[in-house]
Amino acid sequence: ILKFDQFQKLIEDFSSIADFLIIYIEEAHATDGWAFANNIDIKQHRTLQNRMEAAQLLMDRKPLCPIVLDTMDNQTSKKYAALPERFYVLLEGKILFKGDPGPWNYHPEEVRAVLEKFSR
Repeated sequence: ILKFDQFQKLIEDFSSIADFLIIYIEEAHATDGWAFANNIDIKQHRTLQNRMEAAQLLMDRKPLCPIVLDTMDNQTSKKYAALPERFYVLLEGKILFKGDPGPWNYHPEEVRAVLEKFSR
């Protein structure tokens, strides 16, 4: 929850200079796969409808940016090595910042530092 709140704060602070987007990718810790004991009950997505239903849990938290779904062949996840979660900052189609994979190396403050350079 803390990381989500930090992400929301990034959007609030930098929406005037940056567009934000969440891409909902394949489930990293599905209950019918490699799951944590106290994890949310989400199974591997077998259809786009399954992925949409799982993404609804995130939408219910009311993020301040759009959410889109990765393709069922996980094209975005594979292209950007996004599993389980990762921050990127792009400018004109070029990657300016690629964060380390989350959740342990997911640091919103690194994104803040990059965006602050553009807000001066």
